[in-house]
Amino acid sequence: MSIMDTVKSAMGLNPIHHADLDMQRVLDALDGLDPKPLHRLTPEEARRQPTPADAVRHLMRQENIAPPADTLQVEDIAIADAAGGANPARVYRPAGQGPLPVILYFHGGGWVIADLDTYDATPRALAMQTGAIVVSAHYRQAPEHKFPAAHEDACAAYAWLLQNAAGLGADPARIALAGESAGANLAINVAIHARDQGLQAPLYQVLVYPLANMDTDTESYHDSSNARPLGKEAMLWFLEHATATDQDRQSPLLRVLDARLQGLPAATVITAGIDPLRTEGEQLAHALTEAGVPVTHKGFAGVTHEFFGMAPVLEAARQAQALVCEHLRRALQGTGGAAGPADGAAPVPPNETGKAPPM
Repeated sequence: MSIMDTVKSAMGLNPIHHADLDMQRVLDALDGLDPKPLHRLTPEEARRQPTPADAVRHLMRQENIAPPADTLQVEDIAIADAAGGANPARVYRPAGQGPLPVILYFHGGGWVIADLDTYDATPRALAMQTGAIVVSAHYRQAPEHKFPAAHEDACAAYAWLLQNAAGLGADPARIALAGESAGANLAINVAIHARDQGLQAPLYQVLVYPLANMDTDTESYHDSSNARPLGKEAMLWFLEHATATDQDRQSPLLRVLDARLQGLPAATVITAGIDPLRTEGEQLAHALTEAGVPVTHKGFAGVTHEFFGMAPVLEAARQAQALVCEHLRRALQGTGGAAGPADGAAPVPPNETGKAPPM
């Protein structure tokens, strides 16, 4: 971290000034809904706050933007959790002759907030653009269910899907993983769990602004400390509520950069330039590559955390979704293992990682 980064962080300069025009419109719409800072709220209060998804819907109504057309059959179901209960899940089934490939998707929210409705846009887009069935799986949330409850439920969801894919009209030999933020952390941990337990390996993994470390002193935690909708104080709030002890925070489930990454399926890693998690996403892409995992990393400079599901109003989201879905289609087209990323197996060079412009 440079001296200038330290000064900017101390002065509280706002990296949102470098958001692109589409992103700024969303942030202005979110401001208009008057969400309160998470660190001033209880988890129960935070779950009732307006979300970036609400801001997108508000902007679409305000500007008369039609939602993306889809022909999906959507069904709400329940799947077994790791504690003998059940969690909600949502199945997005595209038109087409089955059995279709299937993507298991985990939403974000810091393991504390958000649900299937909050993150409805991404699984819809994945299903429409890949022709695969998408199962969006909820999980037990903190602080009612502290770490590692969500991770246990994610692994239980994968085991459930291996057993029940055929009943959904899916091909159990063609399964991929995807997740955003805390959900991306769950996705890669499911891949690690499958490898370590000798389970059928997923063919591909999509990791969108993944939470991969517990280091809050990185470059992006400084240059994006005051970012919206996710800044440093919000991340500290999530970690406080999600974990119970310092030992929890040392776990390789959370510090994925410390985990053994060899033998995992090929991955696409997406990062946002105005996001405290940007650096650890870049580091994860590098660590996967060093472990011999084929990786494509693409960063988007002028956008914030949560941008990926905003395709109706955000060009960067449309580009990111198109890239991810191309890779998923290639990986899922056969039954003999994952195809490599469309544009090479290495992370993009440092000057293409989508960092926020200098202030």
